[in-house]
Amino acid sequence: MGQTTEEKFNALKNQTGQVDGKKVAEVFDEAKPVTPDQLTGSWVGGSFDTGHPAHKKLGEVKWAGKDFRSPEDVDPMVVYGENGERVWAESYGRARLREIKFRGVVSTAMVYDNLPIIDSFRHVKDDVVIGAMDSKLLPEKAGTYYFYLSKL
Repeated sequence: MGQTTEEKFNALKNQTGQVDGKKVAEVFDEAKPVTPDQLTGSWVGGSFDTGHPAHKKLGEVKWAGKDFRSPEDVDPMVVYGENGERVWAESYGRARLREIKFRGVVSTAMVYDNLPIIDSFRHVKDDVVIGAMDSKLLPEKAGTYYFYLSKL
């Protein structure tokens, strides 16, 4: 019997060093859709090091995660402040949630209000989602950036 999506996700999340982006994409594609209501709350962010430039950038800005107050009220980028507190990164603006088809599946996506970025989410378990960032800010050759969120 094969591994579950959650087991495959955990193996990639716990891997040290660089992770194969194709394997992360396979886990994302296997994961089930989420609804906007399932994302309500504060989430801690984690990153897969696939060599994507966003992985390094998020480390530099001390990425903490995302806060979803409602489908129309999202802090898409929360960082750790000087004292370790979670603070909204104002320069990234706000966002909202929409159900969007990405990689053949309709699921919840977060659309930034002021930036050409869409983050699509899929269910790993009730308190963990895997995300895929599609952005016009990065060179097309960078491809999709994969990350994950764990509910606080």
